Amino acid sequence: MALSLRLRLGRPELGRYADRFGIPQAADGLGVTFLGVASLLIEDRTTAVLTDGFFSRPSLPRVALGRIAPDEARIDATLARAGIDRVAVVAPVHTHFDHAMDAAVVARRTGARLVGGTSVAQIGRGGGLPDDRIEVVVPGEPMTVGGFRLTWVEGEHCPPDRYPGAITAPVVPPVRTDAYRCGEAWSILVEHETGRSALVQGSAGFRPGALAGRRAEVAYLGIGQLGVQDDAYLEQYWAETVETVGARQVVLIHWDDFFRPLDRPLRALPYLGDDLDATMRVLTRLAERQGVGLHFPTVWHRENPWALLG
Repeated sequence: MALSLRLRLGRPELGRYADRFGIPQAADGLGVTFLGVASLLIEDRTTAVLTDGFFSRPSLPRVALGRIAPDEARIDATLARAGIDRVAVVAPVHTHFDHAMDAAVVARRTGARLVGGTSVAQIGRGGGLPDDRIEVVVPGEPMTVGGFRLTWVEGEHCPPDRYPGAITAPVVPPVRTDAYRCGEAWSILVEHETGRSALVQGSAGFRPGALAGRRAEVAYLGIGQLGVQDDAYLEQYWAETVETVGARQVVLIHWDDFFRPLDRPLRALPYLGDDLDATMRVLTRLAERQGVGLHFPTVWHRENPWALLG
């Protein structure tokens, strides 16, 4: 029993996946910077789009037992280190705290519009954003933002969803964690005027057929909680995302321990909450069978995953 508990409190070693890191750096043009969990800065030196923007990363005891609120000092430090001053759109992939808690503050700091579903709008209102800085999307209808075309496709959160349902009133922090209900869970398709494209799949859930007919060269694939699913679920998730959009390169996100501050080295979630090794066993097999590249992003690095396409 004691040995089993110690193993569950341990965590996967990222070093065993060292060969999966090392996406080419983006010197100019289109680039993507990974900032933990499902926060991605996607920009072309003219226009910037940021998914989530979750930088506070409160401790597990605070999340479990207390009331949580954006940590503005941590947010400001992250924006400064990443060189972010202006953003066109902040787009949470859903409204759990580890995705959307900081979104209104980040939008306010960067002049961005906060864009997503009705639950995202309630976070914006609770965070003091004016109505003209909050936009509720029409699912499946493209939005042009500078040189980008963005399309939100509604899907599902990976089971178990600990805080299901919609947010129906403004969220005014500090609040208990369960105030950040899931809301709409989005797949976000990103197309650039250069012809490059990506799928941002922030949660490891899917709605069968939701992405049919969509195309993306690169998939940023959320894998949080995949390690507690059976192999059949992982195979279907891969089929409904990577295979459906025809991605040839996959970059894995939402694997890091988001209770640890972003200024410390990233580490995987403990086995008690997820099993990255189990996830990698299945995804490696699928990627190798289909000739798809499988990678981890390096935090803070401006990367060009399209360079891997050849």
